[in-house]
Amino acid sequence: MALPPLPKNAPFSAEDLAFLNQLVQRSTPLQRSWLSGFLAGLDAAQGGAGAAAAVQAVAQRPRVPLTILYGSESGNAEALAYKAKKLAGKLNCDAKVVDMGDIDVAALAKSKNLAVYISTWGEGDPPQRAVDFYKDLMSDAAPRLDGVKYAVLALGDTAYVNFCETGKKIDARLTELGATRIHDRIDLDLDFAKQAAAWTDALLEKFSPAVEAPSATVVHVDFKGVSADDEPAEPLYTAEDPAEAEVSALVNLNGSGSTRETYHVELAVEADGFTYEPGAAIGVLPENDPALAAEVARAVGLDGDASLVLKIAKGYDITTLSRATVDAFANLTGRTDVATLTDAEALAKFSADRQLVDLLATYPEKLTAEQLLGLLRPLPGRLYSVASSIKAHPGEAHLLVGAVRWESHGRKRGGVASTYFADRRKVGDKVRIYVKPNRHYALPADGNRPIIMIGAGTGVAPYRGFIEDRVETGAAGKSWLFFGERNYTNDFLYQLEWQEHLASGALTKIDVAFSRDQPEKIYVQHRLWEQRQGILAWLDDGAHLYVCGDEKGMAKDVDNTLVKILAEPLKGDEEAGRAKLKELTKAGRYQRDVY
Repeated sequence: MALPPLPKNAPFSAEDLAFLNQLVQRSTPLQRSWLSGFLAGLDAAQGGAGAAAAVQAVAQRPRVPLTILYGSESGNAEALAYKAKKLAGKLNCDAKVVDMGDIDVAALAKSKNLAVYISTWGEGDPPQRAVDFYKDLMSDAAPRLDGVKYAVLALGDTAYVNFCETGKKIDARLTELGATRIHDRIDLDLDFAKQAAAWTDALLEKFSPAVEAPSATVVHVDFKGVSADDEPAEPLYTAEDPAEAEVSALVNLNGSGSTRETYHVELAVEADGFTYEPGAAIGVLPENDPALAAEVARAVGLDGDASLVLKIAKGYDITTLSRATVDAFANLTGRTDVATLTDAEALAKFSADRQLVDLLATYPEKLTAEQLLGLLRPLPGRLYSVASSIKAHPGEAHLLVGAVRWESHGRKRGGVASTYFADRRKVGDKVRIYVKPNRHYALPADGNRPIIMIGAGTGVAPYRGFIEDRVETGAAGKSWLFFGERNYTNDFLYQLEWQEHLASGALTKIDVAFSRDQPEKIYVQHRLWEQRQGILAWLDDGAHLYVCGDEKGMAKDVDNTLVKILAEPLKGDEEAGRAKLKELTKAGRYQRDVY
């Protein structure tokens, strides 16, 4: 609906009046709300008589309640939820942010207005902390939600077949339970920032009193955003605005006889305000192998375009072969043989262990540079658990990077970021990095609390940072490390450092499992079971449990073993053991960083 123009007798020149009318006509309710608050604040700062009346009008005006619910794995949905809260506050909404891991489904019935930010993890699963909420929402015992207005923003990765599956199912389920969708769901890939911001603006305009009562004036004097004790601090450096770092050390920690390549990477950062907490992840914005970028260009007849190859190498995802890419290629070329791959079974069979270059080589077509780039999404960052404490290494971030290499369908392949460090970076080179906080994987606030750290391979990375941080802060709590790898001689990552920490008392205990050093395979879960009495004693003493590593392998086996350990004093009742593990999770004493 068009807004009425400002009256001609307004106290402005004709030129200023024309400018103001143009600005107001194209502004959103959120922007007008912000402007009214800014002017009121300016008036108050200058002692204007109208300021007090404006603020009093706002104080008397009812605030619209809004529940912002999120389920997050890597922190993206959580960050969006808190950004939405800040914007909602400027529209006079009484917004509350809630983690799905901290709410019962029954409480949803009390939410008049509900904004959901939810990510999908792995092959269509909800985030770890959202699993119980999700199960309860989908169960027959879920409450009716008649009268609740809602909207869902779903985050996902088009590299997976079940793209945004969790968000889609939650959206459908809320409708089934009687809630009213007031804004269409949006499904976003890894490059979600701009679309998420626009969606949130549009949604909040529908929830906000500025829309429900357009004649009312919304005034906010403080524009620093809504502050809350549970609100995470926003990192200064993000994927959209990274910091530049210099590679100051790059060392393969494995012995010459190892089947692994695991690099200790030290990054020196001079950027102002660069910081992180133990347990955070460092995002790396890598570059593709130039040889692969050239092969992709050659497959579509553009091998002579050096600038295109450079652009692809630096900024586009050329390793993912997703349904979206296949669909776009089929539509672009009109090839019926490619169109048959859009069938789920055919796509799964063809795409298994293949990449974009395989599609282009198997179904050759001449494309323009614009057409090729139109098939590609931006190259996303890769996250690595930080392997250092900034208190111990000011201005530095250390990573533990396992080089990923394999061969399939006659081609040698490599992980984008891991081979970026292993093959294409050297000491003195620059890389772009950012910080991804993880407040659900952090040291206890009480440094006297014991910690039990469980990890295999590169999953030991965050524990190096944990121990370094505790040394620097003088924390007195006991610490116990369970570490697994293939061979003692070649694969004991950070061996000398752990031994030094044991000698100093910074590390209380260490149990190791080297799976290939004896005929029978021994993994960390076996060591956990052997030490179950000690683990129970430490948990009785208030210990926090941490797991870091592969979800489908090690982390799943560790989870099952912990259930058995907790069940043993309860007559082996594994349901009771699982309930105890859930209690530890709810209390923040069982934290997982898995991938």
